[in-house]
Amino acid sequence: MTHFINKKTVQGEPHLELGHTTYPMLDERHGCVAGFKSGISVYTALEYLTPGVHEDQEGFVVLEGTGWAKVGDEECRLEPEMCFVAPAGTPHCIKRDPDSEHVKICWFHGAIA
Repeated sequence: MTHFINKKTVQGEPHLELGHTTYPMLDERHGCVAGFKSGISVYTALEYLTPGVHEDQEGFVVLEGTGWAKVGDEECRLEPEMCFVAPAGTPHCIKRDPDSEHVKICWFHGAIA
């Protein structure tokens, strides 16, 4: 088991969805416990698409690009080095600005005990 992974060496195909591509990276194979997992997603949609809703909380770190995120009824402008969280059961979605190629996000799901 290794505790390290690089997006270049992720096993399997990325998850391709309308408006974004997701690269699952860290999970139980790397020592994660209690449902913790992490990865990188690249958002290319110019509009908010179907929001995600999860039973656990999801945190985000903006790596590249600019755009907007909506968590519940709250909306915020995104730029690199910014963090935000979607509490368990809260709809959330991301869109890029027209002059930004994408918004690249590191995300992580944390189990709720």
